Amino acid sequence: MAQVRVKPRKESFLAERFAVFAECLLTGVWIAVASLGVVTYPAAFAAGARHLRRRTAHQGGGWREFVSDFRTAARGGWVVGLGGWAAVAVAWVDVQAVRAGIPGGPLVGAVGLFALIGAAVAGLRAAAVWAPGERWRALLAAAGRRTVLDPAGSFLIIGGLALVGLSAWIVAPLAVPVVGAVVAAAVAVEERRRLR
Repeated sequence: MAQVRVKPRKESFLAERFAVFAECLLTGVWIAVASLGVVTYPAAFAAGARHLRRRTAHQGGGWREFVSDFRTAARGGWVVGLGGWAAVAVAWVDVQAVRAGIPGGPLVGAVGLFALIGAAVAGLRAAAVWAPGERWRALLAAAGRRTVLDPAGSFLIIGGLALVGLSAWIVAPLAVPVVGAVVAAAVAVEERRRLR
């Protein structure tokens, strides 16, 4: 009796793209849960980005790999998270200077907000390329350079951050899964830069 070969079924283009989008939303939920430690958000973003890189490369990966990556990234990532909150505090002081009407306040406030946005973009770009064994300081320095030298990619990430803010403003719970889409945007921007 002859054996019948079964050809593996290939997903349609639309089904494959929807699966990536669904994976982004699920990853956003994982990132939100992992970020509950307040200073653990850089590690959560890094683990989420690594998970999405694995999934788009058609490699395995799931919740266990995400948790393992999160633990590894959190070893130095909590310091980055603390620095991020310090930057937010400085920007808040700048905004208060604007509100108080201090001379030069609007300029200081604008510079502070632009610096905060730039730091957020650099942080996302660093998280998008994180891998076990990488040092956060080196990742952030290189990401800061890429943030300035690749303005198109940086504006794409800023658009993603604006989308999260808009989602939170319209329907607060919607911002949680959309975070995964922002991480996917950062991964895509870094991949685009790498392939150029």
